[in-house]
Amino acid sequence: MTNVLARLRALQEGDLPTHGGSTLAYVYDSGLAEADEIGRAALAQYGATNGLDPTVFPSLRTLENDLVGWAARLLNGETAVGTVTSGGTESVLLAVQAARDAANSPTPNMVIPSTAHAAFHKAAHYFKVPAVVVDVDPVTFTPDPADIAAAIDDNTVLVVASAPSYAHGVVDPVREIAAIAADRGVRCHVDACIGGWILPYVRLDGIEVPDFDFAVPGVTSISVDLHKYAYTPKGASILLHRDASLRKAQFFASAAWPGYTMLNSTMQSTKSGAPLAAAWAVIHHIGDQGYQRLARTAHDATLDLAKRIDAIDGLTLVATPATTLVAVRTDARSDVFTLADEMTTQGWFVQPQLSFRDQPPSLHLTVSAATALRLDELVDALTAATRSAQQLGPAHVSPDLAAAATTLDPTTLDDAAFDGLLTIAGLADTAATGTLPTRMAPINALLDVAPPPLREALLTAFLDHLMRPA
Repeated sequence: MTNVLARLRALQEGDLPTHGGSTLAYVYDSGLAEADEIGRAALAQYGATNGLDPTVFPSLRTLENDLVGWAARLLNGETAVGTVTSGGTESVLLAVQAARDAANSPTPNMVIPSTAHAAFHKAAHYFKVPAVVVDVDPVTFTPDPADIAAAIDDNTVLVVASAPSYAHGVVDPVREIAAIAADRGVRCHVDACIGGWILPYVRLDGIEVPDFDFAVPGVTSISVDLHKYAYTPKGASILLHRDASLRKAQFFASAAWPGYTMLNSTMQSTKSGAPLAAAWAVIHHIGDQGYQRLARTAHDATLDLAKRIDAIDGLTLVATPATTLVAVRTDARSDVFTLADEMTTQGWFVQPQLSFRDQPPSLHLTVSAATALRLDELVDALTAATRSAQQLGPAHVSPDLAAAATTLDPTTLDDAAFDGLLTIAGLADTAATGTLPTRMAPINALLDVAPPPLREALLTAFLDHLMRPA
């Protein structure tokens, strides 16, 4: 056993750190060691349980109802019901599926801002509910409610708003969007996967926050992730519906076979009770007062970070953060891809975001409570990395390669052609050996000049090669 665990620890040495606040995407760190320990203990205690049948493990039913009730209280859902899911994407998928099935339209669609999370496009693909995409204002990065209204038609089953959007960290005009949806008899889902556990607690601390939850008439469902700012182990989100009648279409039952009657509230049938138990344990350990402190710490640090970033020569804040997400751009002396690489050399992971339509690329930083404790270090690293990136200059893509990338039709390419493109992009060795490049800027710069369909196809080919047995 010791040898096996030692091998796992050796493999983990190549991973980004999950604690310490230096990974500013993908993970969320409260900085509370005891909360982490309690979460791990609960994971182990419930690792063998199965949430498929709530009558077999009644403790899981108790834990889930308790967590749903906690979230409903935070989000002003007096009559709300909900389901614990495996993450924000599953919560979004279920919200779309429930809206589609409840409407029973032969040609359903949903209306989403262009800044809505990619999970809605995944839902569109899975459930054949095309997304009617509404552009956002180039300054505020929020949609005009009038454009939302114009996009709704007789086949629309769902309208979406973000609180906040991931890419820019701003909250959509939920009150206006929900009113439009209600007037047209359409469901309105608020994606508060990131903000749903932050906004209520900073509001309790006296900070004015945008209207976004069930206090807003017309909001019919909300997704909120526990493994983000509730700081629970991965694999826990909640999808809330305003009332039980709205949730019914989410459930799936089948007695059309000789085995047990399948009855599911989520995409999964068999599902471990471990993430649920860990979430319950961490949330009850930290408690309302603890979350209020953590939320205020992360919120204040984010505003401070945004102000200090704006003072760094060569960096520009994309939007004033509404919660704990910061988006940054560089001037022409460097690019965000080189800046991200330079931050990595200093021990900080920040996430490059490729250009989209008329929006240039940006750098995404997610601030957690643990990051707040190291804010001076982070700003010093950003300042030094910016200077280094300016000295190196932007990553270069040859004009011929850039021109080719903009004209290639990925649907006409075979596997051999994709293998050649992976080699050109610098991803072939990684796909073959699993050894990541030391610098990602040249790869990201090439992906940035490629149209989104080619980006998707290239990265899909890369993933296909990467995820094969050695």
